[in-house]
Amino acid sequence: MKITAAIVVAIAVLSLPGLAGEPAAADPWPQWRGPLGTGVAPRGSPPVTWSETDNLRWKTPIPGKGLSSPVVWGDRIFITTAIPHGEAIETEGGHPHGAHDNMPPSRQHKLTVLAVDRRDGEILWHKTVRTLHPHESTHVTGSWASASPVTDGKHVFAFFGSGGLYALDLKGNVAWKADLGKMQVKHGHGEGSSPALHGDTIVVNWDHEGESFLVAFDKRTGTRRWKVERDEITSWSSPLIVEVDGKPQVIVAATRRVRSYDLKDGGLIWECGGLSGNVVATPLAADGIVYVANSYETRAMLAIRLTGAKGDITGTDAVVWTRDRDTPYVPSPILYGGTLCFLKHYQGLLTCVDAKTGDTSFGPARLPGIRNVYASPAGAADRIYIVDRDGTTLVLRRGAELEALARNRLDDSFSASPAIVGDQLILRGERYLYGISEPPAGDRNPSDTGTKTPER
Repeated sequence: MKITAAIVVAIAVLSLPGLAGEPAAADPWPQWRGPLGTGVAPRGSPPVTWSETDNLRWKTPIPGKGLSSPVVWGDRIFITTAIPHGEAIETEGGHPHGAHDNMPPSRQHKLTVLAVDRRDGEILWHKTVRTLHPHESTHVTGSWASASPVTDGKHVFAFFGSGGLYALDLKGNVAWKADLGKMQVKHGHGEGSSPALHGDTIVVNWDHEGESFLVAFDKRTGTRRWKVERDEITSWSSPLIVEVDGKPQVIVAATRRVRSYDLKDGGLIWECGGLSGNVVATPLAADGIVYVANSYETRAMLAIRLTGAKGDITGTDAVVWTRDRDTPYVPSPILYGGTLCFLKHYQGLLTCVDAKTGDTSFGPARLPGIRNVYASPAGAADRIYIVDRDGTTLVLRRGAELEALARNRLDDSFSASPAIVGDQLILRGERYLYGISEPPAGDRNPSDTGTKTPER
C-alpha cells in the first residue's frame, strides 16, 4: 500500500556505507538510539510484517512497568522496570498541576534490571537494585523506570533518576552505585533522561526544578569525575556525546540553552538559545552537525555546525538552519543517510528534510493507522519503523517515493523505542517484551509464539 499520491514527494536516498567484516547479527544496540545514536541499525534487516501469530519468535511477560527502551549486546537484552510492592498507602506525592494526568506513588516499587536471552526470550536474571517509595508522582502514561540503560558489553548501566545510578556486570551483580538525590520534576510528570556513555566516562543530566547539574562518573569505579551546575529547569532530554575534531563533547538540549561541555572536565564549550520549555527529544548528530528540537510551548528545530563553535553562538552562522513548524515533542527524530525525519509533537504526522539544508522533502503527511507516538523511530534496510501507543507499527520504505509497506498490530501498548539487531526487531510493550524475526526454514509452527513466564 502507498501513501496517497497527493502526499507522496521525492526523498533523497543516501545509503549508509557498508561495514565490512562481522555479520549483521553481531552489531550491538548499546543505547536507546542505536549504535550511531541516530536511530539506525546500519546492517540490520528485520521483518516487514508480523502479528501475534506471524514472525513472532517469542513474547515474554515483563513484571511491573517501565518505559525504558531495550539495549542489546550479543545475545543479551537489558531492560529496566519498576515493580509495585507491598500494600497501597495514602500519599501526598502527586502534583497540583494537571493532577488528573498524574499517577501518585501509592506503593513501594522494586527498581529492577532484567537480562533476557535474545534467542528465545528467556529471562536470564533479574536484579532488584533498590526498593523505595517514590517521593513524587509520574505521568499516567509514564513509570518510575523510564530512563533507558546503556551497555559496553562488560557492564550494563541502569539509571532510575531519584532511585540512583547502578553498574551491573553481565551476571547481574552490582559493581557500584551512586545516589544523586531527589528530583523535583515540573508538573510532577516523572523522570526520564537516560545516561550517555563514551570510553570510560558515563554522563547523567539532572535538570529539574531544584539545583540542576550535569555529572560524569568513571564507568569502572563509579568515582565522580566532575559536576557542573546548570541554569536550567526540568528537561527530559538525554545527553549526546559526539567527537569534534577528535575531542568528545557532551551536548544537552534544554529550555534556556542548548549547551556543549568538554567530556574531559565539564568545561562549557558553546551554548545556543532557541528552544522552549519541556524539552524531551534528544539531540542527534552526523557529518559535523547536531540537530535539536522541541514542540511544547513553541515549535523549534536547530541544526548547529560543531566545528569552530565557541561561546554563545545564538544567531550566528554556526546555526546552519532553523525550523518553526511540525517539530517533535516526545519522540526524537531519526537521521537516515542525509535525511532527517520527525513526527509532529507526538502525532502521526511525518516530515522529512534534507539534513544539510533543512529543505522539506516530504510532508507533513498523516501516516495511515498511526496516532499517539512516544517511541522514537528506528531504521534499517532502507526502512523506517514507527510504533504507536495503540500497538501499531508502520513500516515505511525510503526511496524516490515514501511507501507504506505494512501496518502491523500487537496486543500491547508501546512507548519504548524499538531496538534492531541483525534480522531481529525487539519491541518493549507495557506488558511484554517481543522478539520479532522470520523463522528459519523448517522451524516450528509460526503460530507458536513461544510466550514465556517471567521469573519472579
